[in-house]
This record gives sequence, structure tokens and C-alpha cells, in this order.
Amino acid sequence: MNKSDKKIDLKTKIRRIPEFKGVVFWDITPLLKDKTYFQECIKQLADHYRGKKIDVIVSNEARGFIIGAPLAYELGVGFVPVRKKGKLPYKCMDLTYKKEYESDTIEIHQDAIEKGQNVLLIDDLLATGGTVKANIELVEKLGGKVAGLGFLIELGYLDGRKVLGDKHEIFSLVNLKTTSG
Repeated sequence: MNKSDKKIDLKTKIRRIPEFKGVVFWDITPLLKDKTYFQECIKQLADHYRGKKIDVIVSNEARGFIIGAPLAYELGVGFVPVRKKGKLPYKCMDLTYKKEYESDTIEIHQDAIEKGQNVLLIDDLLATGGTVKANIELVEKLGGKVAGLGFLIELGYLDGRKVLGDKHEIFSLVNLKTTSG
């Protein structure tokens, strides 16, 4: 987009699916398939983080990869995946954490983060905060310093910010304050 173009409202390309596996699901595939909106999403995140001291971006599978990897490329920093247990091929550190209805185990390569590196955690969605809190714990156990938490969408009605506290800056492009958007 050039400067004369009006700012794109990313929310218009996020589809609400009222009953998907028992929850309201916020589908980002319409945004991803539209090159203008997808580019704008990455541009807005990059503009927010440009100039901040970031060494590497960490994202959780799977939708976090879609946002985190191109953002890392745009910012000229490395990218580190966090995956479900058993999906990474090298020596890993894992962490089991409680989600709303079950437990999950995620892992990261033991050599993915160097001590003292500034790490930006990026995901597509902040809901209750449990997954990103587990990601923070993994990064800190490896000696990384969390430089910020960034999201395409924040479900404000689920109060994920309260779970995460105010230790880290939280930035989201779209804040959905109710289940209807």
C-alpha cells in the first residue's frame, strides 16, 4: 500500500465460525489468501517491532508459523519453531501445561535460543494465554529474554492478558472484545 491508500481493516478478513469444536473459531484463512491483507498484517507487525532489539522470533505451531516466519524475514532475524512433543528431530526441552480442558506438551530444540538473546514471541491468536505462557517459560529456561508478545488477533473477552501479567509488552493488531467480534 502506498501512503495515499486508506488503512486496511484486517478485521474484515477474519471470519467468525460460531460452532467449531464447541467454541467460536476466528478463521484467518480469508486474510491469508488475500495478498494485500496478508502483506498488510506482516507490515503492521514489522512496523511495530522495527528498531526494537530482537534477535529471534519464536512461534508455536501451526498458525503461529504462518505469521512468525514472514515477520522474522521482514525484520531480518532468525526464526525458531515450538512444536508439539515428538515433532522436532534434535535434543529438545519440553514443557507440559494445562489448557482449558486438557494438558498439552510442547518442545523446543535445546540449542534454539542462546543465553541472553532477545526473543519476540509471535502467534496468530491470544486467547486464554496458556500457550504463550508456556512458550515464555521455555524461552526463559533456555536463557532467553522475552522482548515482547505479538499477535494478529487478541480475544479480549477471554482475558489472556491477565494470565500473562504486565511483565512483557503485549501487542495485537485486532482485538475482539466479544464473541460476536
